[in-house]
Amino acid sequence: MSETPITSSTAPQAGALLFIHAQTGLHPGSGTALGTVDLPVQRERHTQWPIIPSSTLKGILRDACRPPRNSADWQKWLAVFGPETGEAADHAGALSLTDARILAFPVRSLKGVFAWVTCRAVLERLQRDLTLIQANGNAFNLPEASKDKALCAADSPLLVDGNKLVLEEFDFERTGDIGAVANWVSQRAVSDNATQERLRKHLVVLYDDDFTHFARHATEIVARVGLDPERKTVQPGALFYEEFLPAETLFYSVVLASSSRRKFDKEDENRRSIPLSPGEVLEFVRATLAPRKYLQIGGDETIGKGLCAVRLDING
Repeated sequence: MSETPITSSTAPQAGALLFIHAQTGLHPGSGTALGTVDLPVQRERHTQWPIIPSSTLKGILRDACRPPRNSADWQKWLAVFGPETGEAADHAGALSLTDARILAFPVRSLKGVFAWVTCRAVLERLQRDLTLIQANGNAFNLPEASKDKALCAADSPLLVDGNKLVLEEFDFERTGDIGAVANWVSQRAVSDNATQERLRKHLVVLYDDDFTHFARHATEIVARVGLDPERKTVQPGALFYEEFLPAETLFYSVVLASSSRRKFDKEDENRRSIPLSPGEVLEFVRATLAPRKYLQIGGDETIGKGLCAVRLDING
């Protein structure tokens, strides 16, 4: 007896990567308080790498793409993101997002100011996600560094004495180039030419465990206080410690689109209902995000945290 594969008519048919480049310190979500840190950032349980929850991203994109209620794009917006709370049972939105995953983490360097570090495990997952959106999963070869070794561009300004790197208090020996990885990431993750060139020269591939150490421990811990307005002393219970990811952190999220489920999305010359295609769903998001190259993600908006440059790469 043969098994019939389970399929869905609403399965995602188009995909893209949403790249997120933190311009200021970022506090995405809040994990479980550990030790003296009252508000840690949210992390994957199995890797302890930081993430931005997909629910956070979906809400931010929904708000950023929201057109005026009486505009021509209002019905498209409802089809892409789903109805508002009072009509939420009518249909689901056509856009799906994963948690934003770490791509490269900024680390202080003895030379060249700072490096963006990544590792083979991060790049393996990136290749798998490219396949998920039906892009070229073999766009670059996977480099692999050994313990206390590093791969970076031969002309990297991070290098000390020709083949050494000093990241935070740790020494690494350069053992090779990363080639197409740096070119691929720099061309897609950021849009301005200066940052593209800097990323190409400052991207470093480390051993998985070395990368994980930095992703866990090279964050910023900031003391936050609330002052009594008259005495100018800390109010009782108003002192807490909050964790921030440093500016320049790079994330990406997988964006998947299906045909819209809303019954009346647009009409053709015969006045028949036509659903938005997956490609039209992604194009709507791209077109509405294009004028807004920056979004605020996470908490502490009023103290300048969470300002991020975003780029939707439909081609993968």
